[in-house]
Amino acid sequence: MPIQTPICDFGQKAIPFELKSTENKILSLDDIKGENGTLIMFICNHCPYVKAVTKEIVEDCNELKKIGINSVAICANDAENYPEDSFENMIKFSKDNNFNFPYLNDETQNIAKAYDAVCTPDFFGYNKNLELQYRGRLRELRNLIPVKEGESDLLKAMKQIADTGKGPKDQIPSAGCSIKWKTN
Repeated sequence: MPIQTPICDFGQKAIPFELKSTENKILSLDDIKGENGTLIMFICNHCPYVKAVTKEIVEDCNELKKIGINSVAICANDAENYPEDSFENMIKFSKDNNFNFPYLNDETQNIAKAYDAVCTPDFFGYNKNLELQYRGRLRELRNLIPVKEGESDLLKAMKQIADTGKGPKDQIPSAGCSIKWKTN
C-alpha cells in the first residue's frame, strides 16, 4: 500500500541544505534556486513508483527550466539496508535516465526529516520566494503505469507558480514507497 504525502503547507519556506551531488560537488539551496521557482524532489533508485515516472520527471524538468524553474532530486534512503540506493548507484541511475538536474545524497537523512518528506517520489514546488506552493503528485498512476492525458499535474502546477507565485488550491497527494529510514 503506497504512502501518501500530506496536504500542501502553503507558504512554508524552503529549508537550506548543502549536499553532495552525483557530480561530486557540494550544492546548496542557493546554488539550485530558480528565478521563477524551485522544484525539490525526494526520490530514490529502486522505488517502482519513481521508476514509473522517471522519464516524465526528466521531461517536465526540461520544460520547467525553460520558464526559470530549477529542479533538484534528493535521495535520503538508507543505502546500507537498500544498496540499490547507494551513492554509486545514484550516479548510475542519474546517467542512465539522463538527469538534467542535480541528484543529491542526503546520507544523514537530516534534510528529508527537516522537509518532512514521507515517500518517493515526494514533490515540493516553491515559488521564486522559496515559499511552498505545491505538494502533489506528478500524475495519476494506474497499476504503476502513468495515465497519459496532456500535461502532468506537476508541470501544470509549476507553470502556474511561475506565472502567479501561487500553486493550485486543489492538489492530489503524491504516493509511493516510504522513505527508508535508518533504524539507529
